[in-house]
Amino acid sequence: MDYGNMVGEAFGYAKEGLIGKWVKWILLLIATIILMLPLMGYTLRIYRGEKPAPEVDKWGTLFIDGIKYLIICLIYAIPLFIVIFLTLAPLVTEVMAAGGDPAAVSAAVAASIGTFLVGFVILIILAIIIGMFSSIGMVRFARTGSMGEAFNFGAISATIGKIGWVSFIVALIIMGIIVGIIEFVCMLIPFVGQIISFILIPFITMVEARYICLIYESAG
Repeated sequence: MDYGNMVGEAFGYAKEGLIGKWVKWILLLIATIILMLPLMGYTLRIYRGEKPAPEVDKWGTLFIDGIKYLIICLIYAIPLFIVIFLTLAPLVTEVMAAGGDPAAVSAAVAASIGTFLVGFVILIILAIIIGMFSSIGMVRFARTGSMGEAFNFGAISATIGKIGWVSFIVALIIMGIIVGIIEFVCMLIPFVGQIISFILIPFITMVEARYICLIYESAG
């Protein structure tokens, strides 16, 4: 997998789709403000393989697709919610039982730290696996129009197998690092940084969506 070429193509796709096309950029910012649902719907258009970047229109469809996107995300997140609950519940219970006594609270935290660390490791591993399955599942949904295909784990596993499990993980890590660096730089700029971060949401969303498309299509 040529990671550098994929990153370059994803950024080139977003550059062609947004730079100089400020009306589209503004419309995607509006789509972000409206609970991000239209933006999610727009992401599905990119997942369908539309090239160049699609126009921002048919808002009713964008809303409906965005709701479907959100539902799929929430279903995929259920295992994460369960792990978080099972990890934090013992700690919260112990702290509440301590009754506000600082020494008792410290002892409760110390007693639960092992469970917390194990739960945290499980959460990270589970998040990576779910991220892989949900990404491919979402593209399958976008291209078939069937929400059931987002959870066709057999087909999703087969696709990831063709991509390569390690290659897929590395690809996701690379994009995660790139986006993380952009967000970190924005955080370093007082006041204006948050505005820049918000303005960049459409661009970053477009880059990530196209990048996922390229990963999916690398399976042939």
